[in-house]
Amino acid sequence: MKYNFSPYGNASILPSPVNKMMSSFSNDFRDGIDINLGVGYVNEKTIPETLLVEAMTNVAAYPEKYRQPFNYGGPKGSPNLIDALRQFYARNHIGGLNTTTLAQEELVIGPCGATSILDALTDIFNPGIIITADPMYYIYCNQLERKGFRVITIPEDKEGIPPEALEACLESLGKEAQNLAFFYVVTVNNPSAVILSNTRKQALVALAERWSQKYDHTIPIFFDQAYEWLIHDPAVERPQSAMLWNTQGIAYEIGTLSKILAPALRIGFIMGHDGPLMDAIAQRTSDVGFSASLLNQEIAAYMLENHIDTQLCRVNEGYHTKAVTVKKAITHILGPWIEDCRGGQGGFYYYLTLRGIRTDTTSPFFSYLSRKTKEPSIDGPTASPLPRVIYLPGEFCVHPQGSSAQEGLRQLRLSYGFEDPEVIIQALVYIREAIIYSKNQ
Repeated sequence: MKYNFSPYGNASILPSPVNKMMSSFSNDFRDGIDINLGVGYVNEKTIPETLLVEAMTNVAAYPEKYRQPFNYGGPKGSPNLIDALRQFYARNHIGGLNTTTLAQEELVIGPCGATSILDALTDIFNPGIIITADPMYYIYCNQLERKGFRVITIPEDKEGIPPEALEACLESLGKEAQNLAFFYVVTVNNPSAVILSNTRKQALVALAERWSQKYDHTIPIFFDQAYEWLIHDPAVERPQSAMLWNTQGIAYEIGTLSKILAPALRIGFIMGHDGPLMDAIAQRTSDVGFSASLLNQEIAAYMLENHIDTQLCRVNEGYHTKAVTVKKAITHILGPWIEDCRGGQGGFYYYLTLRGIRTDTTSPFFSYLSRKTKEPSIDGPTASPLPRVIYLPGEFCVHPQGSSAQEGLRQLRLSYGFEDPEVIIQALVYIREAIIYSKNQ
């Protein structure tokens, strides 16, 4: 018998690439043997477990401040957390914002991390055209297409999406451009870790305003800042907030505490002008569970009030040290085969383009690193394979109908977040072996 599924339901029967990768990591990964350079987990050493226990204890001990933390919360989020976020932004001049500019913006906490806010957008907007970068944030773009949206990607350069190329793309759409739903930009791109420049950010806000005026309806632009607080290279210009240029109220910023505190807190939020969109997101939160876990929100508020500055500094110093070490190892071990290497300044990814070596899931390269060559000398015993290296193939990161599709077959994203440096270096040795194996096939 068949289910009366929606188009989204039918499209979700087969697991997405990230679904399969996470499932494999959860079920088959052998700690201390296999090496994770693919699944984008934060480094366990960056999670302040002792401080989180302290925070939970204090939240439970002071009900006069943290009201009913073990009960339901409100759809817009904990007032304590919203206030703590505002203070954090103002105290550190995050994005160039201050108390005055922050007072003009509303904050809404998502029900389950930043991803839940992105998910809300797929229900709030009618399916239409989404413009984003290539390489693209593969997790969200896959979901958008299963929800009926059409994703169009613009190849990025070293500063992010070129506004001129985006404008040319919109002009080429002709009347189809009327179906624009929104623009989606990851400010420290995942997978490439390319950092969007402030000049580009301002130009993209202006572009979204012009096209909104052209079609006489709001075409918002969403800046996903998942890794923006992890820009750890001191040589990089400090990001400015899109709110500084948000004169027409069509720009929104989506943030998270997952990368700097702990993913399990599931704290994500959106900032933007008060209005129908923020109201709709709050209602969506109410519909799917009233609010995020109030206990987690209050723990996050305590951490922002008491420990965030030290924690943020510690996390960024750790990732910067690892980024420098891994970049040297990539150059030394893989240098002759590297056509392009992006990343290493923010977040915890390097995005490599190999010279003449395919990296897709049907390639000899992939078979070698997953120990599925069917050659015992390479794979090891069937019951106990030799160490496997998990990476994210570029085929998942570029749009299959985009201009970067063929190049994506030679690309891969490597995470330096989860594993220790010496383990990553060993993985790079395995990658070199896989390259040599591939060239001999």
